[in-house]
Amino acid sequence: MPVVLVFLLTAAFVSGYRYYYTNYASNVSLPDKAVYLYVRPGADFNEVLDSLRSLRVLKDERTFISVAVHKNYSDNIHTGRYKLTDGMNNKQLVHALILGEQEPVRLTLSGNIRTNRRLAALLSRYIQPDSLAILQALNDTQRTAAYGFTPATIMGMFIPNTYEVYWNISVDGLLQRMKREYDAFWNAERREKAAAVQMTPQEVVTLASIVCEESLKADEMPRIAGVYVNRLRKGIPLQADPTLKYAAGNFALRRVLTRHIAIDSPYNTYKYAGLPPGPICVPPPVAIDAVLNYETHQYLYFCAKADFSGYHSFSKTLAQHNQYAREYQQALSRNRIYR
Repeated sequence: MPVVLVFLLTAAFVSGYRYYYTNYASNVSLPDKAVYLYVRPGADFNEVLDSLRSLRVLKDERTFISVAVHKNYSDNIHTGRYKLTDGMNNKQLVHALILGEQEPVRLTLSGNIRTNRRLAALLSRYIQPDSLAILQALNDTQRTAAYGFTPATIMGMFIPNTYEVYWNISVDGLLQRMKREYDAFWNAERREKAAAVQMTPQEVVTLASIVCEESLKADEMPRIAGVYVNRLRKGIPLQADPTLKYAAGNFALRRVLTRHIAIDSPYNTYKYAGLPPGPICVPPPVAIDAVLNYETHQYLYFCAKADFSGYHSFSKTLAQHNQYAREYQQALSRNRIYR
């Protein structure tokens, strides 16, 4: 075989191997789970490269740079959250980065969200906008009005569930998504039930937030909702202790005292009749449905049971309620619970 032919074949083999190694050979090595690369707004190629270095996932940095330069990645950088998997090659990785093929995050809304500040802090754990930017939007009268809410009621637009969103979603993009989910939740059937209770969906959510703060027992929620519906219809103040905790800004209170009842706040339902200006938490669907399907009865009062079971004793008369209340207060004192 002529020397020239051998040389050409060898050169072709080496070139082909280099091409394969650079583009198609595995270049991402992970122990046993996926790792996520975050490309932040305004990042340039060097910052992306630094992020990859900090993750320590590239076997050969030089080949990644070669493919990224060849594909002109520097001019096609997209912010986002990108999933890196064991065995990825450079072509797959650069292709995903150039096309902005992100991996969505699973945003879970659950309990213990009682203020706009807390909601903003929770959301910022999942998405790129920080809690301050989110909080500013939630407290902005014009921005909340665009969705039919106010800063006092905007929490009610967030229906507890798990949602898939992109990490780099904008604040307004997130609000638009939550409004679509809210509208889907409030279907024709639920809206008809709200009208039957003579409440708007927002008012139902506000009452549901009080109901779920009163009891964690789903089987008891419709009965508690029925008490509040009875009081609203008779023009009797709700006198809901959770609203005093909200007004006081102390959600750990276990014993409501006279000084709490004296707090001058629109959320003090001992002082002001009707519903408070907005929800005191983000209520779960079970609490919303408990209001929509409230139990019909004649109870006007309820009090936590003295056995601390989490259930309540219900009364039609104030005299009976006061007896239950004394038993509960005595139980608190026996257990040295004074606040």
